[in-house]
Formats: sequence, structure tokens, C-alpha cells
Amino acid sequence: MSILMILFSGCQQIGGTKVKSPFDGKKYQSDARHFRAVGLGESANMGIANSKSELEAKKSLAQQVQTNLKVVSDAYAQELTGNQASEAIERFESLAREVTNTTIGDLRTLGQETRQMDNQSYRVYTAVEIKKKAMFRFLKNKAKNDAKISELVRAQMVIMLDKELERLESEE
Repeated sequence: MSILMILFSGCQQIGGTKVKSPFDGKKYQSDARHFRAVGLGESANMGIANSKSELEAKKSLAQQVQTNLKVVSDAYAQELTGNQASEAIERFESLAREVTNTTIGDLRTLGQETRQMDNQSYRVYTAVEIKKKAMFRFLKNKAKNDAKISELVRAQMVIMLDKELERLESEE
């Protein structure tokens, strides 16, 4: 009986203290219409902390976009067959990776908060968002202007992005 009580009391304890960070909550999470992300940067130099925070937020946003596009391209791959399909998917995923290295149009800062810590360093939180439709339009324009891909692959990518844009519009 005492072993059972020890096990039960051990399960009730959760270590650590819950911390409330700026930009917590549903308002700062991605939803059906927006990709959203929060970044944190820390440095003795406030400018560097700010840059780190913005970079982290954009990186997180780009990872969400890549994950979403992977799902879209996988679904599209099931509809296509042959060599062009694999080339289109490969190029589509490459295009998604390029988002990380590109200035994303229509990216909006939801908020930024700077705190000076006890050790005189700065901690900066940045929350960003982009409308999913704007992101897919951006990718569609990049695909249309990509000289590295064949006309057929370009057409397949545009069709895939158009389908995703239609899906988003139907959900509104």
C-alpha cells in the first residue's frame, strides 16, 4: 500500500515553475488564415538581441510554411505520376526552402517587447504573421519567374498553388 502511495504522490508533482512569456496564447498561434511565429533573442547589445529575435521569428515562420507545403506537395504527388511529378515535387520543396532566405512580402510584425535583465543583457520577443493566401501568391510568383525549371514543371507548380489558394478561399 505504501509503494502505491509513493508512486501516486510522485506522479502528482510537476517540476519547475510555469513561465508566462509575452505573445503567449491563441492570438499568436497559426490558424486557418495566418502563419504566426514568435522569436526570442538575447544579447548584451539591444540591437543584436532585436536582430536575433526577428531572425528566430522568421525562421520559425519559414519552418511552418515548409511543413505546410510538404503536406500540399505530398497530396499533389498522389495525383501525378511519372518523372515530371517527382521533378515538380522536388522543385516545389526547393522553392519552399528558398522562403527561408527570402524577404517575405506582406510579413507583419504583431508586436515586439524588450526587457532588460538583471545582468544588464536584453531579451527581445518578436511576434510576426503572414496571411497564408499572401504567402501562396508569393510562392506562385516565384515559381512563375523561376528560369531553372521546365514549362511543364512550372505549370504543375502553379496548378498546385492555385488549388491551395482555392482551398483557403473556400474556408473563409
